[in-house]
Amino acid sequence: MFGVSDPRTIESVRAYLKLVRASHAVQARLEPRLAFAGLTPIQFSVMEVILHLGPLTHRDLSAKIPTSAGNMTDVIHKLARRGLVQRVRAPEDRRIRLVELTEVGKTLIARVFPVHAFDIKDAMMALTDAELAQLAALLRKLGTNAAVPAEPEEAA
Repeated sequence: MFGVSDPRTIESVRAYLKLVRASHAVQARLEPRLAFAGLTPIQFSVMEVILHLGPLTHRDLSAKIPTSAGNMTDVIHKLARRGLVQRVRAPEDRRIRLVELTEVGKTLIARVFPVHAFDIKDAMMALTDAELAQLAALLRKLGTNAAVPAEPEEAA
């Protein structure tokens, strides 16, 4: 496989490609309904995180949602312009700005989230309950290990 002969490396690359393809397939299944609701996947993610965790700073949102700080600022700006979120000063420290859902945003996410959750369940129907639990555990383990940065090596 392109100069790689180590079986573990080959299987790791194959598993990674399957993970990426599966992720793209699920996302492609979910995006049309989000688009119909007028939301991108990242916009939906911001609103969903705030729905479940409450108001958060830009930094906290960036830690929860995989996107750049610049893109997060743009996403929040667009949601605010549509009246779905607002930036407010934190009561305990006026220097901190929190992003919170507006009433319009709460109404939209309350309508869209249950359907989105059902769509995810539908996309995962190929797995048994036990396989779903196993997948969740394996992905958590993979994510924890992958979060430790590898030492950069020069390409041969």
